[in-house]
Amino acid sequence: MTVHLHWFLPTGGDGRTLVDRHAYTDGGIKRSRITPVTGVRAPDIEYLIQIAKAAEQLGFEAVLTPTGTWCEDAWLTTVALAQHTERLKFLVAFRPGVISPTLAAQMAATYQRITRGRLLLNVVTGGDSTEQRRFGDHLDHDRRYARTSEFLSVVRGVWSGLPYDFHGEHYQVEGGLTALPPDPLPEIFFGGSSPAAGPVAADHADVYLTWGEPPAQVKQKIDWIRGLAEERGRTVRFGIRLHTISRDSSREAWATADRLLGDLDAETIAAAQQALGKSESVGQQRMLALHNGSRDGLEISPNLWAGVGLVRGGAGTALVGSHAEVADRIEEYHDLGVEHFVLSGYPHLEEAYWFGEGVTPDLAARGLLPTVPASPLLGVPAVNGRPASAPGGAPLLVGGGR
Repeated sequence: MTVHLHWFLPTGGDGRTLVDRHAYTDGGIKRSRITPVTGVRAPDIEYLIQIAKAAEQLGFEAVLTPTGTWCEDAWLTTVALAQHTERLKFLVAFRPGVISPTLAAQMAATYQRITRGRLLLNVVTGGDSTEQRRFGDHLDHDRRYARTSEFLSVVRGVWSGLPYDFHGEHYQVEGGLTALPPDPLPEIFFGGSSPAAGPVAADHADVYLTWGEPPAQVKQKIDWIRGLAEERGRTVRFGIRLHTISRDSSREAWATADRLLGDLDAETIAAAQQALGKSESVGQQRMLALHNGSRDGLEISPNLWAGVGLVRGGAGTALVGSHAEVADRIEEYHDLGVEHFVLSGYPHLEEAYWFGEGVTPDLAARGLLPTVPASPLLGVPAVNGRPASAPGGAPLLVGGGR
């Protein structure tokens, strides 16, 4: 079993700090700030193209594109980016409760034809009722998961190419049909840590995706979902969502983490923790429990840093260390059964190069990757603390970004 490496598209804005650009600015979309946050980059299509092309060049298989109020639409953004890339796949996040399952199946089929088979689907049931209500969804947490199960049943049924009937609590479909089913069928990535989520993953997921917890806790999740899937006669593969801070030395990596932490004041952390604490997501509560809102003891496992989760919802941990140390941790998760690694870092353009030029060759040397893409810059030493891909050690600036 080899490792599948994926990167992230910051369609809500990017920057050089951990401060949530959505909470403190408009994400750069209108170029106006509510409160001062330095280093914000707008999610301009030109900047996202840079990240997508870098990810493809560096050998990442796909890029995850988020969904929600503060992000550009994942379907539209990625199909545009597909026109500027050749092999890169797009892990498109979407919420079952805000779209018809038959329409979603049709959209996926069209997407596969337009991109020649480069679609992956990330099903996001939703753990924030306030966010769900913005889209007209008023179901509670557990009923949302029940609806997701019905939704995925319809999608897979409609992909058969034959008229499909479904009669459930949430969906009534008669003769549902995708006249030209997608080829290949998109793999379905799905995450959820609650008792309501487990059976949905076991019934429908191709890849169960967890946020980056310490290895022992990840193993518990894998054993849980694998057991549920086996009861149903299914096999589920596993993935993990992490940030990365990888440098030529451990000292440099931890200095970067310390700088990111130093940018955060107590008021910013307290406000973020208060907001995140209201989430209904069990996964989010598990992320918060890793640090309890404290700056102390953030290395919760060797090279696993919980500082990101002080101010960011969702994935709140980062692999921090030398390229070899980060590769060690990836190999450790891989030994537990994790196959897909969905990674990110701030800023996403520069961190893609740090990882792709530092960690990826190490993973290949260990036999965890089939090939490493050739790059004219591989082997060129870093300059002034910048990746080799940043000429002269200057920041990689983007048109329209800040």
